[in-house]
Amino acid sequence: MTRSALPLSRFKVLDLTRARSGPTCVRQLADWGADVIKIEEPAALGDAFTGSRESSDFQNLHRNKRAMTLNLKAPEGKEIFMKLAAAADVVVENYRPDVKNRLGIDYDSLRAVNKGIVLASISGFGQDGPYANRPGYDQVAQGMGGLMSVTGLPGQGPVRAGFAITDTTAGLFCSMGILAALLEREVSGEGQWVDSSLLAASIAILDFQAARWTVDGVVPPQAGNNHPTGMPTGMFETSDGFMNIAATGDVMFGRLCEALGSEELLEDERFTDGPARSKNRDEIHAAISAYTRTRSTGEWVEKLNQAGVPSGPVYSIDQTFNDPQVKHLGMAAAVDHPTRGRIELVGQPVRFHRTPWQMRTAAAELGEHTEAILAELGYSGADIEGLRMREVF
Repeated sequence: MTRSALPLSRFKVLDLTRARSGPTCVRQLADWGADVIKIEEPAALGDAFTGSRESSDFQNLHRNKRAMTLNLKAPEGKEIFMKLAAAADVVVENYRPDVKNRLGIDYDSLRAVNKGIVLASISGFGQDGPYANRPGYDQVAQGMGGLMSVTGLPGQGPVRAGFAITDTTAGLFCSMGILAALLEREVSGEGQWVDSSLLAASIAILDFQAARWTVDGVVPPQAGNNHPTGMPTGMFETSDGFMNIAATGDVMFGRLCEALGSEELLEDERFTDGPARSKNRDEIHAAISAYTRTRSTGEWVEKLNQAGVPSGPVYSIDQTFNDPQVKHLGMAAAVDHPTRGRIELVGQPVRFHRTPWQMRTAAAELGEHTEAILAELGYSGADIEGLRMREVF
């Protein structure tokens, strides 16, 4: 399938992002076919990306994009960018809030050349407010958003999530906002400014844990590997490892006890209903673990799922990607890299059955497509060479 057949192929996106949240946002658009131009500072400015572009992280974040260099601080570089913006649909940036104003690429400036433009901004704490100009960082947002307070074992103290969850979700939320703005533009004919932040994302993903406070006034404590409100749902030891079991509710608890051969637990007054099981969470966990330790994870997973009780193994990452269902879902997608050869990147979790997403190209080299993009804007070979000599790109 060519890019032109993909769902977002009619949209052009200018990607000014760096680090993780912004590139995550733009990757969503690129994978579904948008023509993404990743714009970076020229290496001569000394502030270009200094890590390895061949790294797994860089390749995973920046696949399916074209790449150009441009000095936005130079008048000619700014002029080129505004020409690109005049024909683009979306600009995405994750600078500190004041930077786009100093560069003259804020929403009002972009709208002056293209009233349909959607500017998407991602920041640590929002575009305004008392913390707007603080530098944003994933773990800081995890702590301030409350996520670390509900993660980890009871009494352990705050624990960070095992990946950059606020960066990732801020990017995903922003991509949703961009798509909604593009849909609204079909009615109004006008673009708009969309912004998300790491802090807001960290609160939003707390979901029911946050609502326990906003609605009920409850401050959720750490619950470790147990479900915060419903038992028995958690991680249990087996004869050869660990497994997760989700048996919240009387019906599911009954199925679990029957499958385990532990029907006597149904008569125990400590476990007679949901509130009792939640109150005696340590006791019910110990009682179930006495049974799960007698067989292997594989045996229990098969037996419990046959009984209609949700359960599954606790994998390491390599085991995850070797699982047959994961392979079936295509969560490792291959692409050819010019120096690393055939590599596999992380696939999209959403499937379209008529126009699916596509892994088309590995991440581009710095400025790989600059001359081609300038030629598309109408610059001649001599013009391009002059821009090069003046270090505009």
